[in-house]
Amino acid sequence: MALHLNLLHEEILEQRQRQRDPLKIGIMVLAGFGVLMFIYYMWNAYQTLQIKGRLSVVEREWAKVEPTVTAAQKRSAELNNIVKTTRVLDEYVEDRFFWAPFLQKVTRCVAPNTQLTGLEGSVSEDNKAITVSIEGLAAGREPRSAAEDLRQMLTEQLGQSYGDVNVEFKALEDLDTIVNVGGTNMAMARYVLTVNFSPSPLATKSAAASPPPRPTRVPKK
Repeated sequence: MALHLNLLHEEILEQRQRQRDPLKIGIMVLAGFGVLMFIYYMWNAYQTLQIKGRLSVVEREWAKVEPTVTAAQKRSAELNNIVKTTRVLDEYVEDRFFWAPFLQKVTRCVAPNTQLTGLEGSVSEDNKAITVSIEGLAAGREPRSAAEDLRQMLTEQLGQSYGDVNVEFKALEDLDTIVNVGGTNMAMARYVLTVNFSPSPLATKSAAASPPPRPTRVPKK
């Protein structure tokens, strides 16, 4: 059996101890960590460059489209304003009160022995109440009765198209003047009528006045 002698065991031991030195191991770990951080930084830098490149492309495309978009936004704002104005005008036209049908009904109520000398009307701000003042003269054997007939006719005629009709005398007085109507001398009276009504018809009242439908009976088997 051959015999091996190690005459450098002390140097080999020292070399192994140097290799196992904690400071050297720590330096190697730090160096590896630094390499990893460098690689991570370079990767982030590469991604940042890519994002900046995409951003520059988008900015160039936006610079081309921006004038068109701005013009479209201005046009959209103008159209919205026009639509709002049109809606307001439509509501105003739809909700406004037409005086011509009212005057037509008034003329139907005026008899030959009555005369209108003045008419003044006003509409509330919310367009829900109409107030009219009618001034005139009535002639007849009993001129007050002629004025009363006019009041009743107005109530009946206006009630067919409007709601909450109320016609009352604000003033009614006899005059000393005699007028000739159809060859007959008649006394005269001066009247002032106050007419209040709503422009919308009484749809709710008419619906309430109509009887409810009768339930159908199911025949017993």
